[in-house]
Amino acid sequence: MRETVIKIKGMVCSGCENRVKNVLKELRGVKEVEADHNKGEVKITSNDRLDKEVLEKRIEDLGFEFVEIVRED
Repeated sequence: MRETVIKIKGMVCSGCENRVKNVLKELRGVKEVEADHNKGEVKITSNDRLDKEVLEKRIEDLGFEFVEIVRED
């Protein structure tokens, strides 16, 4: 399993967290998504390495700002 942590700007509530989680869970290979609007972070557990451009597009299509990938294990 791989873990990817992304910094995101614009999440302000649990509703924002849920929107991000639901969209990212649709990506192939994603097993679990945790979002924390207080930290401005999303943690994704997946089978394979995730494509940065795909993550960025999905997040920005929701109206949030993709800042950076903080960690990839």
